[in-house]
Amino acid sequence: MNMMIGALMPSAKLWGDMMRMGIEAQFVMTLRTAGMLGLLPHGKNENTLMVSEKTDAVRESFGAAFRSAARGARADQILAAALKPYGRRTRANARRLGTRL
Repeated sequence: MNMMIGALMPSAKLWGDMMRMGIEAQFVMTLRTAGMLGLLPHGKNENTLMVSEKTDAVRESFGAAFRSAARGARADQILAAALKPYGRRTRANARRLGTRL
């Protein structure tokens, strides 16, 4: 039984990370939309930033996934490595935009 629980832990952490990123992404989208509508302060470069950060995240994500796969990592480890750049950005955006409230 303990061995089975131990085998599920990486998947549970991965699901938790994905849920956190989803919640942070919704928060960021809400704050950015409110900023575009003039309801909240909105930085001059915010619209450009929300497009350019995605290309950077994709590049970093692919690189991390390929490096992880080249080292012979398991599928869940490859996915975790690929999600890390997105997680850093959603967390940073949520903190940065949340301080304007």
